[in-house]
Amino acid sequence: MIEPILVLGIPLDFILFALTLLGVALFHHHTLAIALAGLAAIAAYKLAFTGFKFGIGLAGLGLHMQHEWAILANLFLLLMGFALLSRHFEKSQIPEEMPALLPDDWKGGFALLVVVFVLSSFLDNIAAALIGGTMARHVFRGKVHIGYLAAIVGASNAGGSGSVVGDTTTTMMWIDGVSPLSVLEAYVAASVAMVIFGIPAALQQHRYSPITKDAPAGLAIDWARVFIVALILVGAILANVAMNLRFPALIGVVPVIGLAVWAAILATAALRKPDWEVMPETFKGTIFLLALVTCASMMPVEQLPLASWQTALGLGFVSAVFDNIPLTALALKQGGYDWGFLAYAVGFGGSMIWFGSSACVALASMYPEAKSVGLWLRHGWHVAIAYVIGFFVMLAALGWHPDAEHKKRVSKTPPVTMAVIVHPAHSHN
Repeated sequence: MIEPILVLGIPLDFILFALTLLGVALFHHHTLAIALAGLAAIAAYKLAFTGFKFGIGLAGLGLHMQHEWAILANLFLLLMGFALLSRHFEKSQIPEEMPALLPDDWKGGFALLVVVFVLSSFLDNIAAALIGGTMARHVFRGKVHIGYLAAIVGASNAGGSGSVVGDTTTTMMWIDGVSPLSVLEAYVAASVAMVIFGIPAALQQHRYSPITKDAPAGLAIDWARVFIVALILVGAILANVAMNLRFPALIGVVPVIGLAVWAAILATAALRKPDWEVMPETFKGTIFLLALVTCASMMPVEQLPLASWQTALGLGFVSAVFDNIPLTALALKQGGYDWGFLAYAVGFGGSMIWFGSSACVALASMYPEAKSVGLWLRHGWHVAIAYVIGFFVMLAALGWHPDAEHKKRVSKTPPVTMAVIVHPAHSHN
């Protein structure tokens, strides 16, 4: 790869990406066109001047996309598939039953966020966010505050940050030799953050549209749709287990998890027809996210600043606009981090901006009014504050303990023993 062109010491690649993100932030009614234009501009620049990580010209672009295609395909299949899952869940009537299970005041809104937090610790974060968004739409009579939407995303991302099966980045750490107990420490920060953003968001929502106090009379749960939802989620989990324990060579090569989700959707289509009408809008949101992820993958990021708690804190903010998977890969290659802090930072950080994670984009397809950086930051202010407070509470409680022996352990551990469940849907941007 040829050295990038610098403008005031900044690679032109980054300037083009920054302009793309700025355009998305300022012109939120044209996000797809801006993301695609940005991707085209970055690809054209690299074709003409610098080449890609794996070569120059069209051959370099082809090799780059070959390296990235499995992640992109999984994101596409999961975002599209989980949109259908959320409709099955909605039509099952379980969301209508939720008022009978939740407290009647603002605490009901907070309890719903806790449910999303717990679901995301073992389910895909996209599914957790969409299930949370579906329940919110019913219990709040279709009026969901943007600040509460930000909290749903925050709960889905925070919930997976301390679990090695709850987030792609934490799974990457486990595969690379990091102890699951080190990752588990992230829940110290995530739990604090959950309270910090959850209570203000629940109060915002209560003032905007109080929770429905009673479930409709004569409600009949559609257990066939409940079965379909469960089958899709179980299918994704089993595909993860089979791929990682039996066929680890498929990781990063075939979009196994996304294919498993669609196999379950198609296999049950005769039992209950999927709501295909949601596909066009979901498709646009999915292509938007994939365009930003592809832009991020083309950035010439070869190293991070020296490992420290300050760097980990900063990576959380970077994760709101940059794909957290390459950030985590670089951190693992570099070594020397306290992995609980890094897991929390890159896992939860993307919640601060609406296009900061796949869960955000998926929820914004359900609630188009969320596609505004200004409104997200204005009403979801508590998410950014919670991120910082949670980080420093963890730092005060546990201290910064860099794992200097991580790279030595990796070299001594047979790769097959490190195979675990992967959740590629938690990719930011």
